[in-house]
Amino acid sequence: MRTLGWAAAIAAAILVTASSADAAGSAVSKACAKDIKSVCADVKPGGGKLKACVKEHFSDLSTDCQIAIVKAAAVGKACKADMKQFCGEVKPGKGAKAECLKSHAADLSEGCKDAVAKAEAGSK
Repeated sequence: MRTLGWAAAIAAAILVTASSADAAGSAVSKACAKDIKSVCADVKPGGGKLKACVKEHFSDLSTDCQIAIVKAAAVGKACKADMKQFCGEVKPGKGAKAECLKSHAADLSEGCKDAVAKAEAGSK
């Protein structure tokens, strides 16, 4: 279970907006759990250490993990303004920001909607 926590921390660290979409974060967790355990096993989350480790060893990660991280980052970037506009007051944790974004699905920018749809399509 500790590995899944690390993978979730990676998803949060990699995303520009602390978990903009459940699909992106979940895909990173699933695709990267083993990679994070093997490549960054000695790194404890916090202070950007895990993010730095993943960036440093990105080429050592599996292709599936790399793709999941790139997609998650794309969603984070595409949804950054939407997250700020609709969910800026929401405190992160336990998927609160992702739930907030979902609750505003009809109001999201086209770029954010497209990025989320592409991430969800790729994770199925």
